[in-house]
Amino acid sequence: MAKSFASSADLDEKEETLEILADGVYALTAEGDPNVGAIEGENFLVAFEARATPVAAADWLAKLRAYTDKPVKYLVLSHYHAVRVLGASAFDAESIVAHEKTRYLINERGKEDWASELGRMPRLFRDPSSVPGLTHPEIVFNDRLEIELGGDRGSLVLEHCGRGHTAGDIVVWLPGKKILFAGDLVEAEAALYTGDAFHMDWRSATLDKVKSYGAEILVGGRGKVVRGRDAVDAAIEQTREFLGGMIDNVGSVHDRGGSLREAFEATQAALSPKFGAWPIFEHCLPFNVQRLWDELDGTDWPRIWTAERDREVWAKLQD
Repeated sequence: MAKSFASSADLDEKEETLEILADGVYALTAEGDPNVGAIEGENFLVAFEARATPVAAADWLAKLRAYTDKPVKYLVLSHYHAVRVLGASAFDAESIVAHEKTRYLINERGKEDWASELGRMPRLFRDPSSVPGLTHPEIVFNDRLEIELGGDRGSLVLEHCGRGHTAGDIVVWLPGKKILFAGDLVEAEAALYTGDAFHMDWRSATLDKVKSYGAEILVGGRGKVVRGRDAVDAAIEQTREFLGGMIDNVGSVHDRGGSLREAFEATQAALSPKFGAWPIFEHCLPFNVQRLWDELDGTDWPRIWTAERDREVWAKLQD
């Protein structure tokens, strides 16, 4: 029996949990759905991630408003994927902030990604008609940007750690509290999506940079909040292990002249015992293997995913 396409059959609502990580620092997790967060400045908020639609984002903001009524001055986007950016209008932010490559990718492939992700994960797109259009950042940077929070709150550091989940992923680091919002560069017991990734960079220098912060609390792109230095490092190394398993297994088949289907089956067999029960593992793996195969073929810049290409790859590998 053919498997349901991507997450199209995952229609059960997830339980959302709002956690206060420190004074004025919030995270919302949802059983493997995309995480979001917020950090209070002296008289403003910095929101992290926007969700897939304004209606979905408004649900998060309603929960947050039980704790603070400060206006959103900055909405920070970790990367360009539709489920992270299309809800931006709900925040009424003064400025939307992202890496320069994120702005480039939105302009290059934002419409195609919107259609692709709506088809893959329809449950996340609560009232898709509420999306007014593509999200375009007003403030972009290349390496590092600091936001002064005011009073005795110190500064918030936005930094590009290198190519990873996409070309433009950034993290948000609160050094005074040793809290790191890592976006999809790290997942806490949730499967990686690597369909637009740079696998070799991500596994090595990029994760090394993420680890170098020495965070004591980490909010990954999906999964639970991770607390304690040892647990944070373990989450980073689990992410590295997942990438390494993909690289080793796809690379082995590619090197011997095997087929893409063989690479998918070898990778699925190798990763399933440890990672197979994690959220979106089955959803992501065909797209992950295709992207890594492209990299091994010499395609550095990821090919654009369209709704049609999604179905073609799924049929070729997962049906």
